[in-house]
Amino acid sequence: MRSGKIQSLLVTVFTTILTVLPAYAQSSGAEEGPAATSSVEASKPEKRLFGVLPNYRTVEASLPFEPLTPKQKLNIARHDSFDWPTYLLSGVLTLVTPGKDETASFGTGIQKYANLYVRSSADQIIGNMMTEGFLPVILRKDPRYFRQGAGTFWFRLESALSQTAVAHDDSGHLTFNTPEFLGNAMAVGISTAYSPNLQNWSHRNEKFILMISTDTLSNVVKEFGPDIKQKFLHRHHKTS
Repeated sequence: MRSGKIQSLLVTVFTTILTVLPAYAQSSGAEEGPAATSSVEASKPEKRLFGVLPNYRTVEASLPFEPLTPKQKLNIARHDSFDWPTYLLSGVLTLVTPGKDETASFGTGIQKYANLYVRSSADQIIGNMMTEGFLPVILRKDPRYFRQGAGTFWFRLESALSQTAVAHDDSGHLTFNTPEFLGNAMAVGISTAYSPNLQNWSHRNEKFILMISTDTLSNVVKEFGPDIKQKFLHRHHKTS
């Protein structure tokens, strides 16, 4: 039952993306001239999309590739892990925690939610540090998201989705995104030590899929978020 609810949530989110974003991406592209597009692509991405969503690991794909130092990778992971909006995301993910109905020892109501929230926050922090920091340093992978910022909606969506599985190494070559899958798997494994709801393989798999899906959705938001913001700003300037 819980698996079905998580799947329904993910399907709803991605369906909304496929329905709404093409209009924003196409209208944004139609309103910008070549000079404006070039200026947007050359600009440095905001550290928080809409002032809330952490965006520390985004870089424009049009720029020449420059490898990160181990310190830079760990800084990206640290910012993504401990920036205050991360705790808001943990609050949302707590609501769809796999196996949360099997946590009688956590009590009920607010007490139960607080117990689940602390564990969800720990999962987020460990997952981020593994996938964006420690493993990229050890395996010499690049944890950044390379935003296209131009092209058709479907090209950009494919790029956003594929970067969950495909990453750059420190030489700039494309390779399997081992840190994403191994790091989240390790985070789930560590979570079993303090999460009684993850004591069976079914719930562990659900948790792993939820973490991968969240990262994939994050890529899509990083790709199209600036377009949506620009669209609203353009509309505001027209009406003001």
